[in-house]
Amino acid sequence: MRQPSDRFSEVRALIFDLDGTLIDSKLDLALAVNAALEELGRAPLAHDTIFSYVGNGAASLIAQSLGEGATEEDCLRTLEFFIKYYSVHKLDHTDVYPGVRETLDTLKGMPMAVLTNKPVGASRGILQGLGLSEHFRFVYGGNSFERKKPDPMGVESILREFGAAPAQVMFVGDSEIDVLTARNAGTWVCGVTYGFGSHRLADYPPDILVDNLTELLPHLSSDPVARQR
Repeated sequence: MRQPSDRFSEVRALIFDLDGTLIDSKLDLALAVNAALEELGRAPLAHDTIFSYVGNGAASLIAQSLGEGATEEDCLRTLEFFIKYYSVHKLDHTDVYPGVRETLDTLKGMPMAVLTNKPVGASRGILQGLGLSEHFRFVYGGNSFERKKPDPMGVESILREFGAAPAQVMFVGDSEIDVLTARNAGTWVCGVTYGFGSHRLADYPPDILVDNLTELLPHLSSDPVARQR
């Protein structure tokens, strides 16, 4: 990790990805996908294979899990089952990553939002269930806007709601999708090494890379008043 500097001294708001960044949801996602495949009469997939499909939203996750030979009807039916199953089981094994609660507590008062390609209903339910909702002014999912990440539409909406310029905002995520989203919107970007898509960050380098979210804190303003501007 780079040594802290004043490079990000103007950052006064944060936008977080969800899966692979704030929460470790991979087991519940894999179990839900395989339950949906079983419903369709398909063989289960290895969990690592399913993990590699996470990041572009539920529809993409199911389409990739079914493979190229799947019909549109198969995809829709399986997606419907997956969403229903996951809505019930989304917190069976899901928890926050180490350092997340401490970081969010330390940054209390700083404008923060979540922007994920996960459906917004499930996203809000998980944040509520894990006791994280109070930290975020806005929570948006893959069905909140006309276009998903890495399109900048969601970030640009949050910037307007925060009344912030791109240079005053940092996006925090675990994959190239998050890096590209930040680049497309003109914001700073912090990558985390522990998430689903972190192995791809070497090809899409963020402005800063951390092994634990607490490592981001020294790079941000230590002035609580500045954080709330």
